[in-house]
Amino acid sequence: MNEKQAHPKTDLEASTAAVPEKEALPDPFAVDWEGPDDPQCPMNWPTWKKVRQLAGMGFNTLLTPLSSSMFAPGEGDVLIEFHTTNTTLGSFVVSIFLLGYVVGPLIIAPLSEIYGRCQLYHICNTLFLVFTIACAVAQTLPQLFVFRFLAGMAGSCPMALGSGTVVDLIPREKRAGVMAIWAMGPILGPVIGPIAGAFVCAHIGWRWVFWIIAIATGVMLAVTVVCYRETYSPVLLACKAARLRKETGNPEYRSKLDRGQTQKQIFRLAGVRPFKLLFLSPIVMLMALFGATSYGYLYLLFTTITSIFEEVYGWPQEMCGLAYLGFGIGCIIGLQVTGYVANRIAATHTARGCFVPESRLIPCLYGSWLLPIGLFWYGWSADKHLHWIMPIIGTGIFGCGLMNVFLCINTYLVDSYLRYAASVTAANAVIRSLVGAFLPLAGPSMYSTLGLGWGNSLLAFIALVFCFFPVFYSRYGGRIRTHPRFQLNL
Repeated sequence: MNEKQAHPKTDLEASTAAVPEKEALPDPFAVDWEGPDDPQCPMNWPTWKKVRQLAGMGFNTLLTPLSSSMFAPGEGDVLIEFHTTNTTLGSFVVSIFLLGYVVGPLIIAPLSEIYGRCQLYHICNTLFLVFTIACAVAQTLPQLFVFRFLAGMAGSCPMALGSGTVVDLIPREKRAGVMAIWAMGPILGPVIGPIAGAFVCAHIGWRWVFWIIAIATGVMLAVTVVCYRETYSPVLLACKAARLRKETGNPEYRSKLDRGQTQKQIFRLAGVRPFKLLFLSPIVMLMALFGATSYGYLYLLFTTITSIFEEVYGWPQEMCGLAYLGFGIGCIIGLQVTGYVANRIAATHTARGCFVPESRLIPCLYGSWLLPIGLFWYGWSADKHLHWIMPIIGTGIFGCGLMNVFLCINTYLVDSYLRYAASVTAANAVIRSLVGAFLPLAGPSMYSTLGLGWGNSLLAFIALVFCFFPVFYSRYGGRIRTHPRFQLNL
């Protein structure tokens, strides 16, 4: 079949329609898929192959965020072992992992545009295993800081590339549901972590947290080496073109998506792109800030909830892990409901021919208000020493709202910049992880000054302001995206 055969545009191709004509290649040598049903195109893979890839990615995406918080119940034990009483240092051992999440995507996202996603998954998973073992054998607090940071950098790979992998494989009318499954890792991982970590730290010591994660990472690495295949169309088509050049001896064959840039140019442009998106696009900047603040609240509550249930309710350390179940149950409910509703909306709007990225924000118009409600409920019920189930219910409401915001914002930003899904995800991950790393450091002093009630009320009032962002962008986001002033040269 002729390589230039015309066929309907995929989401990725449609998003590149604005590429200047001067970058187009002569038709006879523009290498494309063999028609709309080409089985080599990841969007046309059989269901079992997609499920295998996404299941491995789900395991991958759950494990590294799990590592970010599983250590949280062992903060006090680390301070005792390394002979310090500085509680801020204890919180920083947890949050420095998220600083790695800030730096990692800025390197991984550009490299993915040159080498694709699969190789980076394997390399980063191997490095994550190495640095996790290094954490387990660290002999000083500075060593632990450094190894946690490097583990965070390597562990950010599934966070940086995961949504792009979903875009590669899943059509948009089904994408929200799959995104919901993928999003369980970044949220449920930090929720499950402290529950398991509390028992591990209490009975066999904080170092075994890292050994358990290392063992699970080894299993995950073996699984993903078998399951993962390359899904990024520009890299796949570039490989196809290289094969044609070799088979025919004709050096003119190039990928249809090739923009005529060297690897150095691609890396430089891709390295700058997340910053352009973050600081020059009002859509990315403000919506990512909303998601980042919500994520920061999650980690702030994580680093303080153990001490609250020990001091206010007299729970032993290992039982405090169960206090995180409210987050977990709320997150699962939020994921299921938001994913189902978002898929129905996308399918309906697509059938009517009126689907736009702002369609992704409709569930957020209602679900985002659960964030401040949950914070008010949690803070004042703990402040007034109500029955222990009341603050846990509050965290459940918060978790439900958090998943609604996380999923809607992520799918909205990805659908707004499909061609650059990895870069917009990196921009989102950078600000989210930065807020998640530093906001928890303010938790102990905020609660000691304002108390649990007013401290959480302050967080809730800020969340109330952010809840108006989805309302604004659902009405005016389309105009902003298409306005000439905000057309970015990416």
